Amino acid sequence: MIVLGIDPGIETCGYGVIKGTGNQVAALSYGVITTTADQPTGERLRLLHTALAEVIREQQPARVSVERLYFSRNVGSAIAVGQARGVALLAAAQHEVPIAEYTPPEVKQAVSGYGSASKDQVLRMVRTILGLGAARMRDDAADALAIALCGYFRADWEAKAL
Repeated sequence: MIVLGIDPGIETCGYGVIKGTGNQVAALSYGVITTTADQPTGERLRLLHTALAEVIREQQPARVSVERLYFSRNVGSAIAVGQARGVALLAAAQHEVPIAEYTPPEVKQAVSGYGSASKDQVLRMVRTILGLGAARMRDDAADALAIALCGYFRADWEAKAL
């Protein structure tokens, strides 16, 4: 199963694509999509949508996992993340790919076994599970890979619960 994980953000949006069969999981692609603050919001969202749609077309995921907005003290930041989430959900829906949404504690629990794990603990587990060693990656891409792993691990469990 191929799963695309998305860590939404309007300035930096992380994406991670994994492929798994049983207990064997590998990273296919990961990175970030960036926009700049001097671009109009509509243009930033269009660029984000275009890039995510391209990843979906290229990788053909069976499932898209997106981080659910959990909490934010900064209302402006929460609105921008919400807009980026909407664009990510739209891109997946336009390609008729099933969508799953997970909170940060759900992702941490799925990847590290502890819902309050630190970013560093999650990064180490992502590297270990995917065999990435010391590969350089941006935090947003690592978070997206963790979200993809959560979607992969939970897909089997959720299917059995139905």
